[in-house]
Amino acid sequence: MAEEYSYPIDADWTTEEVIDVVEFFEAVEAAFDKGVDSRVLKERYDRFKNVVPSKAEEKTIFRDFKQSSGMEAYRAVKQLKDLEEDVTIKV
Repeated sequence: MAEEYSYPIDADWTTEEVIDVVEFFEAVEAAFDKGVDSRVLKERYDRFKNVVPSKAEEKTIFRDFKQSSGMEAYRAVKQLKDLEEDVTIKV
């Protein structure tokens, strides 16, 4: 997407952790734009959860992302968790 907004990033994260978080949000953007393969979203969400294991912190980061971008990461993650097979997720 060509929108102008920033990702919620913690200054204490390593470069690799920042990359994992950004790649997760890029997958969320794809879900809202053209759709994303569920395997890709799951792999990126799993890496995101390694960086942000706390559910409370995840909710805060998702809220910040929604305020900045207008996209709800939770909707994509909820669809992912409701799936039983690999499909394309489009929100």
